Amino acid sequence: MPELDVGDGNVIHWEEHGNPQGKPALVVHGGPGSGSSPAWLRPFDLQRYRVILFDQRGCGRSRPHAADPATDMRFNTTWHLVADMERLREHLRIPAWLLYGGSWGSTLILAYAQQHAHRVTEVVIAAVTMTRRADIDWLYRGVGRFFPAEWERFRSLVPDDDLVGGYARLMESPDPAVREKAALEWCTWEDTFQGASHRPARDRLAFVRICTHYFAHAAWLEEGALLHHAPRLAGIPAVLIHGRLDLGSPLSAAWELHRAWPGSELIVDDSGGHALPGSHIRQALERFAG
Repeated sequence: MPELDVGDGNVIHWEEHGNPQGKPALVVHGGPGSGSSPAWLRPFDLQRYRVILFDQRGCGRSRPHAADPATDMRFNTTWHLVADMERLREHLRIPAWLLYGGSWGSTLILAYAQQHAHRVTEVVIAAVTMTRRADIDWLYRGVGRFFPAEWERFRSLVPDDDLVGGYARLMESPDPAVREKAALEWCTWEDTFQGASHRPARDRLAFVRICTHYFAHAAWLEEGALLHHAPRLAGIPAVLIHGRLDLGSPLSAAWELHRAWPGSELIVDDSGGHALPGSHIRQALERFAG
């Protein structure tokens, strides 16, 4: 099983698919904490692409796993993940690669590309997010206007208005029953507007612990920094694909990024939500296959 020691006691799982001589592409999964999946390979022509999947720190087959309450989360931040991606590129001796991902993955793609623009050939993003405080507040408070009963249930576990911070504290409880209940309620809320997820209990614990850890810290990003620094990406061909009906991340985020990123293309799927059909993604990857 391919693994890479990235320091701080962390070992990330990675795997390679497709043509070893094909165009290199890194898949950056969402979550944070969802882990990679073979489903990410579907849009690629594996005869033309060399596709790298990896599990971000604490999830999937990477170690240590965030479901273990003993796992130290201090070494799991956006900037640790950016450094891991660059270590993986160096380990594989890939001069530069296409980046593809969505949701949280788009935030991580932007953070990496703005630091290592010369290592990025193209970008394909489905469901743009930038993990600003306003974006986080929308996810865990604003969307509640469309699902008031479900939101009332979600907020019932936290006695104050700091919902994300409250759930983060619950996920650090020494009581496993408290952690399991919080993880279930968090996922139930997200499934209300982003589509059903089917995670084993261990993966659900890791996913929610990582999500709440990241969102309680606003992903360690200066507010609006990814949008502010988008001009650094000028010259990198990019296709941004977003569903007009995406309640998890309103279309305005994709529009703002497109306006700030010189040369980017925005494709709006009029009937799409947060989980987009693969046709636009396949077309973009086909275009960039060379």
